[in-house]
Amino acid sequence: MLYISGVRGQTLIKEARLRAGLSQAELASRAGTTQSAIARMEAGKSAPSLEHLTKLIRACGFDIQLRLVPYDSHEWTLAERNKLLDVSQRLQNMLAVARLRGAARSGGEARAG
Repeated sequence: MLYISGVRGQTLIKEARLRAGLSQAELASRAGTTQSAIARMEAGKSAPSLEHLTKLIRACGFDIQLRLVPYDSHEWTLAERNKLLDVSQRLQNMLAVARLRGAARSGGEARAG
């Protein structure tokens, strides 16, 4: 299962179409719409309803699974805090995370070996 956070309908339509090996015109024909309508949706100039999005995805031979999950604002909060930092502070944070990841990897390899 592919999980993508914050994905937009336009991305799903294009991804499904490309995976199915369909042109915009072929998808339009299968879904009973026009190629230009598909192009507008893929470009983000038109936003399909959930029902229409599902119809388009199914016309590509795929389906959409939706589920409700508790909202977790942790990542958003971190991003908002990061925006308040200057470039130097962001770089220092990024390097600190990279060092931690490197230490975790080397520690895991030492234990495994």
